[in-house]
Amino acid sequence: MALQDIKDRIISAEEKAERTAGSTQLIAVSKVQPNERVQAILEQGHRVFGENRVQEAAGKWPAFREKFEGIELHLIGPLQTNKARQAMELAQSIHTLDRPKLAKTFARLAQEMGACPDLYIQVNTGEEPQKAGVLPADADAFVAEAIAMDLPVRGLMCIPPVDQEAAQHFALLGEIAARNGLTGLSMGMSGDFETAVALGATHVRVGSAIFGDRVPSAG
Repeated sequence: MALQDIKDRIISAEEKAERTAGSTQLIAVSKVQPNERVQAILEQGHRVFGENRVQEAAGKWPAFREKFEGIELHLIGPLQTNKARQAMELAQSIHTLDRPKLAKTFARLAQEMGACPDLYIQVNTGEEPQKAGVLPADADAFVAEAIAMDLPVRGLMCIPPVDQEAAQHFALLGEIAARNGLTGLSMGMSGDFETAVALGATHVRVGSAIFGDRVPSAG
Protein backbone atom coordinates (compact mmCIF):
# COMPACT_ATOMS: atom_id res chain seq x y z
CA MET A 1 0.00 0.00 0.00
CA ALA A 2 1.04 3.60 -0.55
CA LEU A 3 1.10 4.36 3.18
CA GLN A 4 3.59 1.61 3.96
CA ASP A 5 5.71 2.62 0.99
CA ILE A 6 6.00 6.17 2.33
CA LYS A 7 6.85 4.88 5.81
CA ASP A 8 9.53 2.60 4.36
CA ARG A 9 11.02 5.49 2.40
CA ILE A 10 11.15 7.64 5.54
CA ILE A 11 12.95 4.86 7.41
CA SER A 12 15.42 4.49 4.55
CA ALA A 13 16.04 8.26 4.47
CA GLU A 14 16.64 8.26 8.23
CA GLU A 15 19.16 5.43 7.86
CA LYS A 16 21.03 7.21 5.06
CA ALA A 17 21.19 10.40 7.13
CA GLU A 18 22.32 8.41 10.19
CA ARG A 19 19.33 9.64 12.12
CA THR A 20 17.56 7.70 14.84
CA ALA A 21 14.89 5.42 13.42
CA GLY A 22 11.45 6.85 14.04
CA SER A 23 12.64 10.42 14.61
CA THR A 24 10.50 11.70 11.71
CA GLN A 25 6.74 11.72 12.18
CA LEU A 26 4.56 11.20 9.12
CA ILE A 27 1.57 13.54 8.94
CA ALA A 28 -0.95 12.13 6.47
CA VAL A 29 -2.48 15.23 4.89
CA SER A 30 -6.15 14.39 4.52
CA LYS A 31 -7.45 17.75 3.32
CA VAL A 32 -10.07 17.52 0.57
CA GLN A 33 -10.00 13.71 0.72
CA PRO A 34 -13.19 11.63 0.82
CA ASN A 35 -13.93 10.07 4.19
CA GLU A 36 -13.59 6.56 2.82
CA ARG A 37 -9.97 7.22 1.86
CA VAL A 38 -9.24 8.64 5.29
CA GLN A 39 -10.92 5.69 6.98
CA ALA A 40 -8.84 3.28 4.91
CA ILE A 41 -5.66 4.88 6.27
CA LEU A 42 -7.04 4.81 9.81
CA GLU A 43 -7.83 1.12 9.40
CA GLN A 44 -4.17 0.53 8.50
CA GLY A 45 -3.28 1.86 11.93
CA HIS A 46 -2.07 5.36 11.08
CA ARG A 47 -3.21 8.02 13.56
CA VAL A 48 -1.42 11.28 12.66
CA PHE A 49 -3.24 13.50 10.18
CA GLY A 50 -3.06 17.03 8.81
CA GLU A 51 -5.84 19.39 7.76
CA ASN A 52 -5.70 22.83 6.16
CA ARG A 53 -9.08 24.24 7.05
CA VAL A 54 -10.64 24.38 10.50
CA GLN A 55 -14.14 24.04 9.08
CA GLU A 56 -13.27 20.87 7.17
CA ALA A 57 -11.49 19.42 10.19
CA ALA A 58 -14.49 20.13 12.41
CA GLY A 59 -16.78 18.34 10.00
CA LYS A 60 -14.58 15.27 9.71
CA TRP A 61 -12.62 14.39 12.83
CA PRO A 62 -15.11 14.30 15.73
CA ALA A 63 -16.86 11.34 14.08
CA PHE A 64 -13.59 9.56 13.34
CA ARG A 65 -12.48 10.07 16.93
CA GLU A 66 -15.58 8.22 18.10
CA LYS A 67 -14.52 5.20 16.03
CA PHE A 68 -10.72 5.29 16.34
CA GLU A 69 -8.60 5.96 19.42
CA GLY A 70 -5.39 7.96 19.54
CA ILE A 71 -5.94 10.31 16.60
CA GLU A 72 -3.47 13.20 16.52
CA LEU A 73 -4.58 16.15 14.40
CA HIS A 74 -2.23 18.80 13.00
CA LEU A 75 -3.55 22.00 11.42
CA ILE A 76 -1.20 22.99 8.63
CA GLY A 77 -3.10 25.68 6.71
CA PRO A 78 -3.38 29.46 7.16
CA LEU A 79 -5.40 30.29 10.25
CA GLN A 80 -7.74 33.22 10.69
CA THR A 81 -7.70 34.74 14.14
CA ASN A 82 -11.45 34.23 14.55
CA LYS A 83 -10.94 30.47 14.03
CA ALA A 84 -8.23 30.20 16.67
CA ARG A 85 -10.41 28.89 19.50
CA GLN A 86 -11.96 26.19 17.33
CA ALA A 87 -8.52 25.26 16.03
CA MET A 88 -7.17 24.94 19.57
CA GLU A 89 -10.10 22.73 20.56
CA LEU A 90 -9.63 20.41 17.57
CA ALA A 91 -5.90 20.06 17.07
CA GLN A 92 -2.96 18.77 19.03
CA SER A 93 -0.54 20.84 16.90
CA ILE A 94 -0.84 24.01 14.82
CA HIS A 95 1.92 24.56 12.28
CA THR A 96 1.03 28.03 11.00
CA LEU A 97 1.70 30.61 13.70
CA ASP A 98 2.80 33.47 11.48
CA ARG A 99 2.00 36.86 13.02
CA PRO A 100 1.90 38.68 16.36
CA LYS A 101 -1.89 39.10 16.36
CA LEU A 102 -2.38 35.34 16.14
CA ALA A 103 0.24 34.74 18.85
CA LYS A 104 -1.55 37.15 21.19
CA THR A 105 -4.87 35.40 20.46
CA PHE A 106 -3.36 31.99 21.24
CA ALA A 107 -1.88 33.35 24.47
CA ARG A 108 -5.22 34.81 25.60
CA LEU A 109 -7.16 31.67 24.73
CA ALA A 110 -4.57 29.43 26.36
CA GLN A 111 -5.14 31.31 29.62
CA GLU A 112 -8.90 30.91 29.26
CA MET A 113 -8.81 27.26 28.22
CA GLY A 114 -5.95 26.13 30.44
CA ALA A 115 -4.20 24.42 27.53
CA CYS A 116 -2.63 25.11 24.16
CA PRO A 117 -1.68 22.87 21.24
CA ASP A 118 1.96 22.54 20.27
CA LEU A 119 2.84 25.45 18.00
CA TYR A 120 5.14 25.74 15.01
CA ILE A 121 6.08 29.13 13.60
CA GLN A 122 5.77 29.32 9.84
CA VAL A 123 8.78 30.91 8.16
CA ASN A 124 8.47 32.26 4.62
CA THR A 125 11.93 31.04 3.63
CA GLY A 126 11.46 32.07 0.00
CA GLU A 127 10.24 35.55 0.97
CA GLU A 128 7.30 35.09 -1.38
CA PRO A 129 4.82 37.99 -1.11
CA GLN A 130 1.80 35.75 -1.70
CA LYS A 131 2.76 33.27 1.02
CA ALA A 132 2.16 33.40 4.76
CA GLY A 133 4.96 33.21 7.29
CA VAL A 134 7.45 35.45 9.02
CA LEU A 135 10.46 36.50 6.98
CA PRO A 136 13.76 34.83 7.89
CA ALA A 137 15.19 38.17 9.06
CA ASP A 138 12.26 38.57 11.48
CA ALA A 139 12.11 34.97 12.71
CA ASP A 140 14.41 35.26 15.73
CA ALA A 141 12.49 38.20 17.16
CA PHE A 142 9.13 36.53 16.57
CA VAL A 143 10.24 33.28 18.19
CA ALA A 144 11.37 35.24 21.25
CA GLU A 145 8.11 37.20 21.32
CA ALA A 146 5.98 34.04 21.17
CA ILE A 147 8.01 32.24 23.83
CA ALA A 148 7.76 35.30 26.07
CA MET A 149 3.97 34.85 25.91
CA ASP A 150 4.43 31.36 27.41
CA LEU A 151 3.30 29.76 24.17
CA PRO A 152 4.46 26.16 23.58
CA VAL A 153 6.58 26.85 20.50
CA ARG A 154 7.99 23.46 19.48
CA GLY A 155 9.60 24.35 16.19
CA LEU A 156 9.36 25.92 12.75
CA MET A 157 7.54 25.13 9.52
CA CYS A 158 8.17 26.09 5.91
CA ILE A 159 6.81 25.52 2.40
CA PRO A 160 9.61 26.11 -0.13
CA PRO A 161 8.93 27.90 -3.44
CA VAL A 162 7.87 25.41 -6.09
CA ASP A 163 10.51 26.62 -8.56
CA GLN A 164 13.52 26.34 -6.24
CA GLU A 165 15.55 23.53 -4.73
CA ALA A 166 13.84 22.59 -1.49
CA ALA A 167 17.09 21.64 0.23
CA GLN A 168 18.31 25.23 0.63
CA HIS A 169 15.05 26.19 2.32
CA PHE A 170 15.09 23.17 4.62
CA ALA A 171 18.69 23.97 5.57
CA LEU A 172 17.76 27.60 6.30
CA LEU A 173 14.84 26.52 8.49
CA GLY A 174 17.16 24.21 10.39
CA GLU A 175 19.65 27.01 10.99
CA ILE A 176 16.96 29.34 12.33
CA ALA A 177 15.59 26.62 14.60
CA ALA A 178 19.02 25.68 15.95
CA ARG A 179 20.02 29.18 16.94
CA ASN A 180 16.69 29.62 18.73
CA GLY A 181 16.92 26.36 20.62
CA LEU A 182 14.01 24.75 18.78
CA THR A 183 14.04 21.08 17.84
CA GLY A 184 10.89 20.73 15.74
CA LEU A 185 11.13 21.04 11.95
CA SER A 186 7.89 20.67 10.00
CA MET A 187 9.06 20.48 6.40
CA GLY A 188 8.83 18.24 3.39
CA MET A 189 5.83 17.14 1.33
CA SER A 190 5.06 14.38 -1.18
CA GLY A 191 7.73 15.45 -3.67
CA ASP A 192 10.61 16.23 -1.34
CA PHE A 193 10.09 14.56 2.02
CA GLU A 194 13.21 12.40 1.73
CA THR A 195 15.33 15.53 1.29
CA ALA A 196 13.60 17.01 4.33
CA VAL A 197 14.37 13.91 6.40
CA ALA A 198 18.03 14.12 5.37
CA LEU A 199 18.09 17.71 6.64
CA GLY A 200 16.50 16.99 10.00
CA ALA A 201 12.72 17.11 9.54
CA THR A 202 10.82 15.96 12.61
CA HIS A 203 7.49 16.11 10.75
CA VAL A 204 6.82 15.56 7.06
CA ARG A 205 3.44 16.41 5.54
CA VAL A 206 2.47 13.92 2.84
CA GLY A 207 -0.90 13.89 1.12
CA SER A 208 -1.22 12.85 -2.51
CA ALA A 209 1.50 10.20 -2.28
CA ILE A 210 -0.62 8.45 0.36
CA PHE A 211 -4.19 9.19 -0.68
CA GLY A 212 -3.93 9.83 -4.40
CA ASP A 213 -5.04 13.03 -6.08
CA ARG A 214 -7.26 15.33 -4.09
CA VAL A 215 -10.98 15.24 -4.68
CA PRO A 216 -12.46 18.68 -3.95
CA SER A 217 -15.89 18.45 -2.38
CA ALA A 218 -18.91 20.21 -3.84
CA GLY A 219 -19.74 22.01 -0.60
